[in-house]
Amino acid sequence: VDRIAAEDTRRSRRLLDHYGIATPMVAVHEHNERRMLTGLLRQLREGSTLALISDAGTPLISDPGFALVRAARAEGIRIVPIPGPSAVICALSAAGLPTDRFVFEGFLPSKSAARRTRLQELAGESRTVTFYEASHRIVETLNDLAEIFGGAREALVARELTKTFETIRSGELSELADWVAGDANQQKGEFVVVVHGFAAATGDLELDVRRVVDILLEELPVKQAAALAARITGVARNRLYAYAVGGSPKG
Repeated sequence: VDRIAAEDTRRSRRLLDHYGIATPMVAVHEHNERRMLTGLLRQLREGSTLALISDAGTPLISDPGFALVRAARAEGIRIVPIPGPSAVICALSAAGLPTDRFVFEGFLPSKSAARRTRLQELAGESRTVTFYEASHRIVETLNDLAEIFGGAREALVARELTKTFETIRSGELSELADWVAGDANQQKGEFVVVVHGFAAATGDLELDVRRVVDILLEELPVKQAAALAARITGVARNRLYAYAVGGSPKG
């Protein structure tokens, strides 16, 4: 190609130098992408070719490039995708969880309250749920997941995929949260978290059990309702909590 649009030219230069590639680069990232559009589109219209690359993974998957690709397509400029690594797909392929239907949530909100709100909205999602997470939030996020989705929910934590210190571990959310919290080395790097969907992970509750939970929810907070329902019905509290936060119909 005539030019390479890179998320971070300094990081990409190392890779290009390794292969002896001297193609000129231009920085295109989330802070300047829209400002760069006019010049890049003009060059493409004039017949130049442009490669869009990201620091790691596949461009546009939680990376910059959406505005550029959209504008180029609107101009009738041909877009040629080149398959490459994607952390979420790598994690799914190794998770041993259902992959026929899954949802990718990207990065959860960085603020605790907003993150917990979003997780409560997802607690009843029946598809396998996938997230990206940063090292400085992974412990808090796993604790939130265990509390809101239920500690017994099956999940997987994948760290530094395809890199030197790759770690992939599956288990229940509560177990994974304790494991990461107890090992500082497992709190470094880039993370993918894969969580089993609600329906298959918790099973269907009997109608009379759901009625008990629904009645208690009219008078009590979720945690108390789930705990009391567990005492009444003998059903595991984690299952009842997952049902309570999952927005299942009253019945």
